[in-house]
Amino acid sequence: MNHLLVEMLFGSHLYGTATPDSDRDFKGVYRPSHCELMLNRFPKTINLSTKTDSSVKNTSADTDRELYSLHYFFDLARKGETVALDMLHAPMNMCTRTTEEWRLIVEHRSLFYTKNLSSLVGYARKQASKYGVKGSRLAEAKRVLEILRDEHAKGLKVSQIVSVLPTGEHCGMMTAEGVTFYQVCGRKLTLNASVLHYIPMVENFIKEYGERAKQAEANEGIDWKAVSHAFRAAYQVRGILRDGGFTYPLPETEFLRAVKGGTLHFKNEVAPRLDTLMDEVEALSKASTLPEAVDETKVDALLLEVLDTF
Repeated sequence: MNHLLVEMLFGSHLYGTATPDSDRDFKGVYRPSHCELMLNRFPKTINLSTKTDSSVKNTSADTDRELYSLHYFFDLARKGETVALDMLHAPMNMCTRTTEEWRLIVEHRSLFYTKNLSSLVGYARKQASKYGVKGSRLAEAKRVLEILRDEHAKGLKVSQIVSVLPTGEHCGMMTAEGVTFYQVCGRKLTLNASVLHYIPMVENFIKEYGERAKQAEANEGIDWKAVSHAFRAAYQVRGILRDGGFTYPLPETEFLRAVKGGTLHFKNEVAPRLDTLMDEVEALSKASTLPEAVDETKVDALLLEVLDTF
């Protein structure tokens, strides 16, 4: 029989940013039964949501309930995924069920702290760049496009012109998962691909980015909820890197509510603050003494300790 280790109120109710229209989200972690573990037959997640029509937006009457298997939850935490880190920092008064096993996991949550909390930082950076926080981003994209459009480059591969492509804050060579590529404003240019292939992509980015930047300047077209999530993610990372952790509600909760509610001016009040926060987080990441990755041996030992309790 499955054993529920924890279940908690999640989302805006956990963050302290809920409104009367907010639906109720619950997340949990379950330990598969002995037979399921022996046969290696158990689902990563169990969805027990009340809403049956996924095409309809949730209302305050809806309840989303999702349970992660213990092994899958550990996988998420190893990767620094936002949902796992949120759950590991949920206060006990947000938990509708908790156990000694869950308390043991929370007690050792620092095992999942690294200086490369890529999921949180990546999400925050994506939102920070989405609305034209830095004008230099557009300038660098235009310079790349100018080189791609050059008549001498159109018949070549990216690898053949990469030496003349600019290197700056928002563009340059990167390696991820063993693959090296050129990136400009978050867009990846594969080295073996044709230059012509990427001209429309960069053109579309410049067009969309410019339009979004104009809207942001006029305080229009902003996804305020997404921007509030970007701030929250960045505050979480800063808490881990600077203070060794964080607790909910965050000290910045009132500001997060204001951002989510769209009561602030994006260009004058929100963008500069997000820009500064991202610079701070990235500087803290570079200076951090946290490990580059989790210690798999210690994490595995914790997982075995939890499994050995039944």
